[in-house]
Amino acid sequence: MNFITLSYWDIGLASLLLVLNAGLSWRLRLGLEKRLVVAGTRMVVQLTLVGLVLKALFAVTSPLFTGFAAVVMVLFAGREAMARQERRFKGFWSYGIGTGSMMAAGTIVTVFALTTQIHADPWYDPRFTIPILGMILGNTMNGVSLGLDRLVSGAHQQRPAIEAQLMLGAEASEAMRGITRDAMRAALIPTINSMSATGLVALPGMMTGQILAGVEPVEAVKYQILIMFLIGGGTGLGSFAAVLGGARRLTDSRHRLRLDRLTAKTDS
Repeated sequence: MNFITLSYWDIGLASLLLVLNAGLSWRLRLGLEKRLVVAGTRMVVQLTLVGLVLKALFAVTSPLFTGFAAVVMVLFAGREAMARQERRFKGFWSYGIGTGSMMAAGTIVTVFALTTQIHADPWYDPRFTIPILGMILGNTMNGVSLGLDRLVSGAHQQRPAIEAQLMLGAEASEAMRGITRDAMRAALIPTINSMSATGLVALPGMMTGQILAGVEPVEAVKYQILIMFLIGGGTGLGSFAAVLGGARRLTDSRHRLRLDRLTAKTDS
């Protein structure tokens, strides 16, 4: 199997594209040049550290270290999902709902894949566990953050209609059904669009990487199809759990809308 080894010069040459974009942003006064440079630098540092950590994990193959790495990934994913919301739940709920949903979905889908399709031996082998969990978490994080953001913004915008239904005797779940449904749709639309465009419009990064590494295209396609199914399943499970949990938090046992449990992003 032949694959092309990239040098640091190759990476530096590719980075000139980002520098070009930063220059265009400065010339057109978009104000994004600093953010582009910071994001690019952060990406390089993070991926370099991840590469070193994975190299150490692969050499050990310990369930303890693999589990610890997975927990760290989930915790950071929860932090990113929370940071993307304009309005948040007060207290631990702002972090706990999204993080708990992603942990449950990521664990279920990853273990399912490792024990049924991948047949990793041992099943906790970090060479398989960490990459699969990372892809599932990345997409589930987007779905959870979109779903929760749409849920709380919808509750604010439709507050009169929701409270009117509650005053007329509707249960909280019934009054919240419309915005809950919209939030779930918003969470799943990016994944549906991605699956619809995969193949004809876009070649996914994992499949492209495998092909460049020398894997037969048909085998690379099989793995990509598997990963897309896992991503779709994880995103759906995590988003549904987060939205339903958030909707429950927005109401109480007396069937009242509790927007006082939210706080603006700038207030946190």
